[in-house]
Amino acid sequence: MALDKAFHEIPGTIVFDAEQARKGYWLNQFCMSLMKAENRAKFKADERAYLDGWKLTEAQKQAVIDRDLNRMMALGGNIYFLSKIGATDGKSFQQMAGSMTGMSEEAYREMMIKGGRSIEGNRRIGEDGDAQRPRKD
Repeated sequence: MALDKAFHEIPGTIVFDAEQARKGYWLNQFCMSLMKAENRAKFKADERAYLDGWKLTEAQKQAVIDRDLNRMMALGGNIYFLSKIGATDGKSFQQMAGSMTGMSEEAYREMMIKGGRSIEGNRRIGEDGDAQRPRKD
């Protein structure tokens, strides 16, 4: 049973803890398989067939196909494992991070050079009158 963790009150925060590790075990194992050239070739040749060879949930498979990194993380993916998908696609970590924020690579880089994301609206839920809790996947 999941504990009510304080970090669930921080918008956009997914902490890779034991619960997330269990949820994403096969997703992360799939990602690690992409370290081998022959597996990358199989994946690129027929993504769905390659994914069907793993014990991933349908939601995890669809998130991979969509390259929705935020969804993959919500479904237990660890960004360091997920970076193998980006590398397979020829993407830099910076390009991947930009896609996770809805920004272009250039806009993301500029934001980071200027000190990162503003803390406005990125504190705990309820600090700016927002009483909604984020969904737990």
